[in-house]
Amino acid sequence: MNKLWVRLALAFGAVTIIGILVAGILANRQVDVQFRRFVARDQLVNSPLVDALADYYARQGSWAGVEELFRGPGQPDNMGHGWGMMMRRGMPQLILADASTQIVFDQGGPRRGDHLNPAEQAEAVPIELEGQTVGYVVVSVPGLGDLSGPAQLFLRQFNFSLWQAGLIAGSLGLLLGFIISRGLSAPLGRLATAARRISRGDLNQQVPVTGSAEIADLARAFNEMTAGLQQAETLRRNMVADIAHELRTPLTIIQGNLQAILDDVYPLEKAEIAAVYDETLTLNRLVNDLRQLAQAEAGQLSLHLQAVELPSLVERAANLFEELAREKNIKVKIVLPPTLPPVQADPDRVRQVLHNLLSNALRHTPEGGEVVIEAASVREQGGVFSSPPPPRSSAPLPDTPRPPTPDPRPLIRVTVSDTGPGISPTDLPHVFDRFWRADKARSREQGGSGLGLAIAKRLVEAQGGQIGVESEGVAGRGSCFWFTLPTHS
Repeated sequence: MNKLWVRLALAFGAVTIIGILVAGILANRQVDVQFRRFVARDQLVNSPLVDALADYYARQGSWAGVEELFRGPGQPDNMGHGWGMMMRRGMPQLILADASTQIVFDQGGPRRGDHLNPAEQAEAVPIELEGQTVGYVVVSVPGLGDLSGPAQLFLRQFNFSLWQAGLIAGSLGLLLGFIISRGLSAPLGRLATAARRISRGDLNQQVPVTGSAEIADLARAFNEMTAGLQQAETLRRNMVADIAHELRTPLTIIQGNLQAILDDVYPLEKAEIAAVYDETLTLNRLVNDLRQLAQAEAGQLSLHLQAVELPSLVERAANLFEELAREKNIKVKIVLPPTLPPVQADPDRVRQVLHNLLSNALRHTPEGGEVVIEAASVREQGGVFSSPPPPRSSAPLPDTPRPPTPDPRPLIRVTVSDTGPGISPTDLPHVFDRFWRADKARSREQGGSGLGLAIAKRLVEAQGGQIGVESEGVAGRGSCFWFTLPTHS
């Protein structure tokens, strides 16, 4: 009884049966009343009473003393002889009114002197004398016992047919209710089954999008949810595998070196200890990167927002990587406008983003190449920059929210472009994923931990900005990483 489809079917059937009962009762009463009125009026029209009343008016010239017509047997007036007996044998009670509809005789109540109401006027039988209406006679509705045998049989047969039709309609309504309720509840049952399987760890669940618009929307949302869960589970497993891989390499080196020292393969010298120490630094950086990424994704990253002058930060970041650029014979170029409004940001976090982007650009730029750092003021309306877009294939972050704003807001857009091999269109959507490397064979020393761009993404978003990358995937044309920050008001 607790099943939804049973409750829906019973509710539908109950509403149907109640509706049929109410309609049947009202129809029965209305037909019964109207039929009795018809019978009563027909009896009156076919009886000699109307002619007797017309004769009485012709003799008297008025309706005075008309009640004598309706006296029972034994009364002195022969005109009334037998009329009372006829009334007792089934004729309905009468109301007699004059030509102005004023009641002159009321057999059933004290209404003498009143006027017929509109309903009575519609049912009244006119009494005519020489083409003129001299009065009206109205009959009341008789009881069942006052009807003739055929009339009573007709009403009983009609009532039986009415209830029979109601029973059939109620049964069909109940059956239809079961069919409709099963159609409504079946998709919900499939959703419940799929949800239980998901709770047991089976995320490969999709339900057919069928049913009404609301049920179909629910099914689509469920399928989107399961797809998101599958993607999240895949990312989680990949991340665990990547973390294990990143930890295993330095740990293996540390373990191997220490084992070699213990086995007297390597002498206990500063060079060997330094190699082990370098690997512990690598482990420490990886752990710090993971902790920082987790804090940023959980919204627990501490920020000290203030007015920040970007030109000074850009110049200091470029100076920091000057030696590395000189070693690879890479030219670092800074392009800044004469004036640039300050941004609302955390200077340490912006510096970290610049370091990640510059380190990535220098790592992928070949010897003799160029890295360009630019900054400019732009405006954004609903996530669309008003300045001309770069002529490269763009990869907006798939999970970066871009809420529309009612008015254009001023932003500072910083770009770091290089002349490296570029990024293929298939790799562009994954650039900011954790532990992602375009070249799977690239070592940790060559390609970093794979967390720098993911951390940069979270840091920019935490400060109210956006980050992205454009690339044509053509060697020598390089890539262009950009991020925006809101200006300080």
